[in-house]
Amino acid sequence: MSALSPSLVLDRVRLVWPDGTVALDEVSGALGRGRTGLVGRNGAGKSTLLRVAAGHLTPTSGTVSASGDVVMLPQRPAADPHRPVSALLGVETALTALRAIESGDVAPHHFDAVGDDWDVEARAHTLLAEAGLASDALDRTVGELSGGETMLTALVGLRARAADITLLDEPTNDLDRDARARVSELVESWPGTLIVVSHDVGLLERMDATAELYGRTLSVVGGPYSAWRAQRDAEQEAAVRAERDAAQSLRRERRQRIESSDKLATRSRVAHKAQVEKRVPKIIAGGRANAAQVSAGRLSTEMKGKEDAARAALSEASARVRDDDVVRIDLPDSGNAAGRRILSLGDGEREWIVTGRERVALVGRNGIGKTTLLESLVGEMDPAGPIRARASVEHIGYLPQRLDGLDDAASVLDTVCAAAPRVPVALVRDRLARFLVRGDAVGRPVGSLSGGERFRVALARLLLADPPPQLLVLDEPTNNLDLDTVDQLVAALQAFRGAVLVVSHDDAFLARLGLDLRLRVDDGRLSENAP
Repeated sequence: MSALSPSLVLDRVRLVWPDGTVALDEVSGALGRGRTGLVGRNGAGKSTLLRVAAGHLTPTSGTVSASGDVVMLPQRPAADPHRPVSALLGVETALTALRAIESGDVAPHHFDAVGDDWDVEARAHTLLAEAGLASDALDRTVGELSGGETMLTALVGLRARAADITLLDEPTNDLDRDARARVSELVESWPGTLIVVSHDVGLLERMDATAELYGRTLSVVGGPYSAWRAQRDAEQEAAVRAERDAAQSLRRERRQRIESSDKLATRSRVAHKAQVEKRVPKIIAGGRANAAQVSAGRLSTEMKGKEDAARAALSEASARVRDDDVVRIDLPDSGNAAGRRILSLGDGEREWIVTGRERVALVGRNGIGKTTLLESLVGEMDPAGPIRARASVEHIGYLPQRLDGLDDAASVLDTVCAAAPRVPVALVRDRLARFLVRGDAVGRPVGSLSGGERFRVALARLLLADPPPQLLVLDEPTNNLDLDTVDQLVAALQAFRGAVLVVSHDDAFLARLGLDLRLRVDDGRLSENAP
């Protein structure tokens, strides 16, 4: 293919889940070479589109054409915590074979597995260093890594493969500031075509083009996210103006039709009265009446045609105005008194007390122990190291960053009902609708959901729990969220009448929460950290 030819072409791609839910509805579009950011609302089908393009899913109809081999990094690159780190790097098979040969096993299939890659272990150590890990991490399992370490290790391994087309699904999730900077460096020099699904504006600003999946269309704008946003906003402003003008035109045509009908009706009454009073000869009055009827019919047809044309113009203009749903999150009252002790955090030398409705953030680099601290707080594991967190309330809502606690086989409705067994099913359905989970979607298995949809279900299970949480513990809550949903989450947390403890690398998100305390976790110590 020529340098100007697209790398990936979708032609009326349709995907329907086994339960009948339409995931992609005849999507068409083309993505070019270079770096392209793929954006769209949660649930639009971005992750599904990548999986179809990578061959992980077979479309119900339509075709996908690629200019070369395609590899993909999913949102959760290693759901199995027992998977070895070498597998994340893509060297597990060759490394296992090499070590078998070194131990004296000279079976032919080991030599076939190694091929010419005799320096695979040295190369793996180099990749680990790029991911910020020590060489001994090669023999560890994924479960021993933080979420950020897992993502960055998988990303480095995938880049080393240098495929023709690489698809990345939310690659900066869970990453701290330094790791995000590393991802940006990798992206800048990524070999081949790169297509990135992300809500990370900083990363999207490094793209050569931006594509949006909206309905059936995959539209592309040259330039980074800011260029796409400027064009979209300008188009919407023009569409809103056109809709307003069309609505005014329709009102004007309707008013003119009514006024004309009233005038004709008045003339008809006058003519009829004149005929009754015999002020004009009968033959003349009849002629006038017939002429009036013909004129009225002609005018009525003409006015109706203008009104119908104005109505059609309004319908066409309205179709160009986006009607994006947003999550409407309304948190229950936790019942916390303003000065009630909720939580204590300490490192053996100093202790911080969190009361009633305070917002506290934990920050620090990947792997320093923030998630471990949260898990010890909610009782999912024993505390490690000198840092301790102790809750003084019973009802704690915990949202982990990996969302692995959801039963993939369970339906959305059953998942949320299990957290609120005393709430009527009809009310749970109504509340789920506020999270944009409506109709038959509540019966879908959790395992079939996109990352954004999965987050909404986890958040709904947390926030709709009965009794309501007195303390919300959130681990990287903005992962997988589009920017509009982040706005809704911020508004909900600001209105929540309970305490909030949040771990996040998203400084913009934290700045909007109105934090009462920001603590940095670093090598077994806690210290107050300025925003």
